[in-house]
Amino acid sequence: MKTTQFLKTADIEKKWILIDAENAVVGRLATFIAMRLRGKHRPDYTPHMDCGDNVIIINAEKVAFTGNKRRDKKYYWHTGHPGGLKERTADKILDGRFPDRIMRKAVQRMLPKESPLARKQLSNLRVYAGSDHPHTAQEPEIIDFASMSPKNVKGA
Repeated sequence: MKTTQFLKTADIEKKWILIDAENAVVGRLATFIAMRLRGKHRPDYTPHMDCGDNVIIINAEKVAFTGNKRRDKKYYWHTGHPGGLKERTADKILDGRFPDRIMRKAVQRMLPKESPLARKQLSNLRVYAGSDHPHTAQEPEIIDFASMSPKNVKGA
């Protein structure tokens, strides 16, 4: 009988990947990134270990929504006070001060819920609104997400 081999902490080799999010559909990009952060693309995936890659997303302010989601999709939060439910549309967030929060929230909501492992995996995500990033020393592998499928990019 064969036994399943689980990864040990010393055996994990994390890669750095760079993804350009310009004109990429938010949901499709978020699922791809969540899979890479969890490590499910690896043949030696171990569910209880942080075996995913470090992901860098650039041009997060230029992501695309399909249909009317950019205008109609709402993001909610609560202030903690009675009647303190607030909302903001995706359009206002992308045109506002922190457009990278759209991608961060989309990926966060695709990871396992509220666990130390999910927080650790989310800390391996770096999102930048523009095309500059301070991680050139890590020599990230550039992944062309747009060319993987024609559905990954909204028609320009």
